[in-house]
Amino acid sequence: MLIILIFTTLIIILLGLLLQRLNREYFLLSLCKRVKTEDGSDLESKVAVLPGTTRFGNNFDILKMTPSKIFNFVREAHVRAQGRNYVWYFLLAPMYNVTRAEEAEEIFQSTKLITKNVVYELLKPFLGEGLLTSTNEKWHFRRKTLTPAFHFNVLQTFLEIFKEECKKLVTVLEPSVGNELTLNHVVPQFTLNNVCETALGVKLDDMVESATYREAIHAIESVMVQRVCNPLLYLWLYFYIYGDYNKHKKNLKIAHEFSSRIIERKRQIFQRQKQQQNIATEDDCGKKKRYAMLDTLLAAEAQGQIDHQGICDEVNTFMFEGYDTTSTCLIFTLLMLALHEDVQQRCYEELQDLGEIDTLSVFDFNELIYLECVIKESLRLFPPVPFIGRKNVEECVVNGLILPRETQINIHIFDIMRDPRHFPNPSEFQPDRFLPENSLHRHPFAFVPFSAGQRNCIGQKFAILEMKVLLVAVLRNFKLLPLTRLEDVIFEYGIVLRSHHNIKIQLERRE
Repeated sequence: MLIILIFTTLIIILLGLLLQRLNREYFLLSLCKRVKTEDGSDLESKVAVLPGTTRFGNNFDILKMTPSKIFNFVREAHVRAQGRNYVWYFLLAPMYNVTRAEEAEEIFQSTKLITKNVVYELLKPFLGEGLLTSTNEKWHFRRKTLTPAFHFNVLQTFLEIFKEECKKLVTVLEPSVGNELTLNHVVPQFTLNNVCETALGVKLDDMVESATYREAIHAIESVMVQRVCNPLLYLWLYFYIYGDYNKHKKNLKIAHEFSSRIIERKRQIFQRQKQQQNIATEDDCGKKKRYAMLDTLLAAEAQGQIDHQGICDEVNTFMFEGYDTTSTCLIFTLLMLALHEDVQQRCYEELQDLGEIDTLSVFDFNELIYLECVIKESLRLFPPVPFIGRKNVEECVVNGLILPRETQINIHIFDIMRDPRHFPNPSEFQPDRFLPENSLHRHPFAFVPFSAGQRNCIGQKFAILEMKVLLVAVLRNFKLLPLTRLEDVIFEYGIVLRSHHNIKIQLERRE
């Protein structure tokens, strides 16, 4: 009874606060009408305020929605705003939704708007305070520490691992020739192996529980979506009583134990190398030597710059971001190549001037201009991270709009990269858009699949190289034929963009 009483009291307080502060939505709109942009136009013509379906702002607009319905809801909001950015009222504060590159630019370039918004709080039980979720001094220090771990010299050492994993993947794919191949079953395992063996320095070949780890990640994502759809589930007590708390806790345990075993394995290797004095501080040219990610973190721990929990947070963050986002892009890229035979043939012809894959260097892969255009066009149409969030910690002016303290900001990358002003016929797959001569005058923030500014993705070069190596290996050995039609793909919003049904293709062996 005591718990029910406490819970009821909390709900009453919450609803009272909502009712008291709903007028801030209209206050914000009045500010929009008064504040002018630099060109003197009224902000009302550039910002739409979308009313909610209930008296509580937009808080319950997506109640009990599925991930696919959330995706459609956000797309419909973009249509209702008629090409403008728009404002919601969500969780006691306005939420400024940015769908245009011109307005996203100021946010990306801001040195103050680096704090992530409320949605990321739901990720902290999983990712802790790693690069994705941390802010201020902790984020600055971690970013500075880890940036050298993705230097070009380090990427060169990863290349041989990418090639070796691609050989294994081709062997796995051989029995599927002529049969239905479900990409969602093979690609994620490949990208997870790559992340663990390169950035983390641990082989997964004998870690059969990796499949269980991937299932746990998707279950964690599902719970996060449920909590986003019901603002009452943001309250820990309500979530504990009425949510999937026990299941969520179990999956978090699976994910954390998996990453902890990887850290422990690497720690043992690191200590052995240290004892044998195999870890040099300088390279052959006398310059400071750069290490992969987990080696860098363990070295920082030895110097007292980071603790064990900090290492766990960064490993959890990069394991998830490094395998799931890349696998999503690869799955959609392979589908688009299967659906566009002319594009696939042009990529295959580009490969003919290269030697055997074992002899290729990073520079050789950099020369694959058209293949990179294909990857970029796939990222444009199907960004693995379809939106990112920020929060202003004090009242400020953004794009000429006065935003009260605690205003949430969403930058809808999916919509920005389908803006017909920057990408004519935006729904069509046209890799030629990214040829140098066609990209010359495009807005610099119209293509932002890896975010931009200070908080851009630290592993974007890693991801592009990994995807190129896989696509070269697959295209040289197989011709891709479509089984899934693009019009049958149902998109879902989660931590990353997903398809409701598995993506399927068919392989034909090349002569």
